[in-house]
Order: sequence, then structure tokens, then C-alpha cells
Amino acid sequence: MTIIVHHLNNSRSQRILWLLEELNLPYEIRHHARDAVTNLAPEALLKVHPLGKSPLIEDDGKIIYESGAIVEYLCARHNGAHLVPARGTDAHIRYLEFMHFAEGSAMTPILLNLYTARLGDAAAPLHPRINQQLESHFAFMDDNLKATGWFVGDALTGADIMMSFPAEAAVKMGKATNLPNLSAFVEKIHARPAFQTALEKGGPYAYA
Repeated sequence: MTIIVHHLNNSRSQRILWLLEELNLPYEIRHHARDAVTNLAPEALLKVHPLGKSPLIEDDGKIIYESGAIVEYLCARHNGAHLVPARGTDAHIRYLEFMHFAEGSAMTPILLNLYTARLGDAAAPLHPRINQQLESHFAFMDDNLKATGWFVGDALTGADIMMSFPAEAAVKMGKATNLPNLSAFVEKIHARPAFQTALEKGGPYAYA
């Protein structure tokens, strides 16, 4: 059975398409478009998931949601072991840290910045703290990229897939100008053939 990806434009689901291409897996895309005014996901996604979230995939009768869980699932079930360091190693600990950092720590100030931007002057008191958090998190990401250009080891891992979106957000927001490692990371992943193919199939993506 072909994997189905519920893909929302300009969202974190783009990295799931990229992972599927890296794994050379067949898949079908169910496209969902954001509302042109509110930028929110369409109600059609509520029919698949009660929170209307993307990404989520359907595979063999199962619905799997949350980016990190999807990455772990695909790597475990669909020949992606080469993207996960061996358990019990220091590399695996680092892998787990960045798998969770991507959605736990990094996305918090990014989302706060996005939502408060809609409040205008009412959010002014929050901006200094949010900006400080953005800069510190992005600097941390820049400092923790290895000489190889990856977050964990000598080659691409699932953690790099997860870290791609906050890294792209940093560049898109103009926060990576003085962060050469992070900027190079984004250029590196965007140049990968699998990413380019995923981009063609997924449609316009503001972060590329």
C-alpha cells in the first residue's frame, strides 16, 4: 500500500516529503492549502485529524501524526536505519536531543514571533524577549553544526531532517546573516536531489 502524505503548503510537512524521497519510497500527496487570509490550515484536515494538523501520513491502515514520530516511524519501518545512529552510542543521544530540540525548543520562539506579529503594537512588550530567544536558539544551532555540515555525524540523519525547518525559518526571517554554519546547512539540504524532487512534488514552498 502506498504511503499517503497529508501535505499543507508552506509547512513542516515539506520535510516529510524530503525524507520519503531520501528513502526512495513511493507515496501519494493529498494537498491541503492554507486560507489566503488567515493562513490557517483548511477544515478538510479536521476530517483526518481532530486538531487539523499537518504533517500526518497514512500507512497500512494507520494514521501517524507529529513530525518527529513520522520520521522515527519511516526510518524504522521503511529501511531508514542508515539515518539513525546505533542505540547506546553518544551519536544516538545527540540524535535524540536534536530530534526533540527541533519541535520542542526551536519552534517555541518561532511560533511566538509568528503569532505576536499579528497583534501589532499590543505585542510590543513581548518582542525583546522573543527576539532574544530567537537569536540564542539560532546561535545554538549554528554552534552545534559539526564540521561535516550535519548536526549529528558524518552524514545525513533523521535529526537533520527535523532540524531543517527551524534552520530554514532562521534564514527566511533574516536571522542567519551572521550564522555561516546554519546558512550553509540550509544551502546544503536544498541542493540535495531528494529535496529538489520533494519540492517539485510538494509545490511552492516559501522557505526554499
